[in-house]
Amino acid sequence: MTNALDALKATGTVVVSDTGDFGSIDAFKPQDATTNPSLILAATKLEKYAKLIDPAVEYAKKKGGELEVQAENALDRLLVEFGSEILKIIPGRVSTEVDAKFSFDTQATINKAHQIIDLYKENGISKDRILIKIASTYEGIQAAKKLEEEGIHCNLTLLFGFGQAVACAEAGVTLISPFVGRILDWYKKANPDTNYTSETDPGVKSVQKIFNYYKQHGYKTIVMGASFRNIGEITALAGCDYLTIAPKLLDELAKSNDAVPKKLDAKDADSAPIDKVSYLNDETKFKWALFEDQMAFEKLHEGIRGFAKDGQTLKDLLKAKLQ
Repeated sequence: MTNALDALKATGTVVVSDTGDFGSIDAFKPQDATTNPSLILAATKLEKYAKLIDPAVEYAKKKGGELEVQAENALDRLLVEFGSEILKIIPGRVSTEVDAKFSFDTQATINKAHQIIDLYKENGISKDRILIKIASTYEGIQAAKKLEEEGIHCNLTLLFGFGQAVACAEAGVTLISPFVGRILDWYKKANPDTNYTSETDPGVKSVQKIFNYYKQHGYKTIVMGASFRNIGEITALAGCDYLTIAPKLLDELAKSNDAVPKKLDAKDADSAPIDKVSYLNDETKFKWALFEDQMAFEKLHEGIRGFAKDGQTLKDLLKAKLQ
C-alpha cells in the first residue's frame, strides 16, 4: 500500500528535507534539502557532527585576521561543510543561508553569497547545486535579483506577506519559502478562541494564493511551502511545487496510509483571478504593504532576530575553538 509520503510525491510535489541532520535525510529520499542557522546549531550539538567543526576552524586560522573575521570565515566554512555532506546524499540542491545580520544590506548579502559559492567551488561543488538563502526584505530581494542575473540561484526565506512574494517573482528568484506554520502561530496567538482546520489555516491559504497568482501571471519562481506544524498543513498543499518538511513530519507521512489528493494544480489557478500588482521597484510601496500586514511585519523581523541570534551562538562556539 502506498504511504502518504509517496502519495504526496505522486501529486507532483517535490519533497525537500528541512534539517541540518544529514544522517536523517537519506531515509526519506528527498530531492533537495534546506538548512538554516538554527538547524545547523542543533546539529552541531550532536557528537557525530563535531568532526565538521575542526575543518572550519582550521580554515579560518589559515585565512587569518582578527578573531571576529576568523569566526565569520569559520561559520561560512561550517555551513558549507554541512551542505557538502548533504549533497553527497541528495540528487538535487541544498539551501545555505546568508547570515541574517545582513538582511538589510544589499551589497553585504551579495558579497556573502559570493563567498559561500566560492567555498562550495573549493569543495568541487557547482553553483547549480546551491540555493543561496536570503531573508525576504526589500534589500534581500534586490540582492537576489542581482545574484540571479549572475546565475546564482536564490531561495527567499522568511516570507509571510503577499507583497514579498510578488516582489520575489518580479526579481526572478529561483524559489521562495513561505512559512506556513509561523503564520498559523501568529493567528492562533492573536485569536486564541479560534479553531483552525487545514482548510481555514491562514498559512495554507497564504501559500494557495501565492501559488495561484504565480501560475496565473506566468511566473517561473518555485513556491516551496515551509515551516509546517502538522501533516494536515502539508496534505492541504499537495500539488504545490515544492514542500520542505522536517524529519519528524516526514516520518509521520511515511507511516500514514491516508490518501493524499492533489489540492493545488496550475490548470485550476485561473478559477479565482488575482489582479497583477508590482512591488519590486518601489521601496516605499513594498515597505508600506509589509508594515500594514501586522503578521508579516512581526514574523519577518522576529525570524531575522532568531536566525541572527543562532548565527551568533554558532560564531561564539567557533570563537572559543579559535582562541
